[in-house]
Amino acid sequence: MKGVENNPIVRQEQGFDVYQLGNEDVEIAVVPELGAKIISLKNLKTGREWLWHPPGPLKLFANRLGDDFATSPLAGMDECLPTIAPCAWRGRELPDHGEAWSAAWTVDSQAWDCGILKTSCKLALSPLEFERTILLLDNGIRMVYRLTNQGPATEQFLWALHPLLQLEAGDQLELPTSTRALLNGNEWVDSIDTAVPDGNCAKVFAAPLDKGISAIHNKRTGERLEFEWNVVENHALGLWLTRGGWHGMDHFAMEPTNGDSDFLTVAARRERCRALAPFASATWQIQIRIGS
Repeated sequence: MKGVENNPIVRQEQGFDVYQLGNEDVEIAVVPELGAKIISLKNLKTGREWLWHPPGPLKLFANRLGDDFATSPLAGMDECLPTIAPCAWRGRELPDHGEAWSAAWTVDSQAWDCGILKTSCKLALSPLEFERTILLLDNGIRMVYRLTNQGPATEQFLWALHPLLQLEAGDQLELPTSTRALLNGNEWVDSIDTAVPDGNCAKVFAAPLDKGISAIHNKRTGERLEFEWNVVENHALGLWLTRGGWHGMDHFAMEPTNGDSDFLTVAARRERCRALAPFASATWQIQIRIGS
């Protein structure tokens, strides 16, 4: 892999360590202290930055557990666990977008010396330890996850990758036919670069999936961003679009996930999320490809 042959870089940005991996095709930048947030995912062949940032200069800052996600830096890609929407669960007041995004993650220095970014955190409210390993590929990245239940009772959980994506004119959503059939005629998914959904923002789920793949492709420029995953591990896909309807923001997200609800309470009641036995672990992977 080209990424292993390149030297990993740690740089400073606004007082935070930014861990950067790159080769001649792709570059990724992560801030472990800010929920292991991925703040940049670039196609170096074309210069396209795929991740959305609010208008103006990038502003990085730490959040506290329980903060509204809308008050976060809102830059790039976050991990949502063990819920997406805030809810009360087993006596825990689970915060907006979960516990992981506002936590400071630890970097495995030994893995980093080998060009691999392995980060982990222990959730503050739930008895869960979360680990993510990023491996650089020739034309993208592979993210390998491990979640461990450190408690004596079975724990249900929702997980979703939460990438805020920056759309350009001509970007179109590519989905398997079977996935598109699950979207119940939500016409905005057919024209994500220009569509304005009802209320200026919308989120829909496709589940259960036959194929774990979702992509943005621009026929005019040739740009492409593709997510691929195993539907046995994560059986659903969330799609989100806002055209000023959510805090005035304009962005798009395609979210591989293990449930078709944002609320852990709802997903657990319907048995539409995953569960971990006491002291057990679960693993899954997401592969992201960038190309033209």
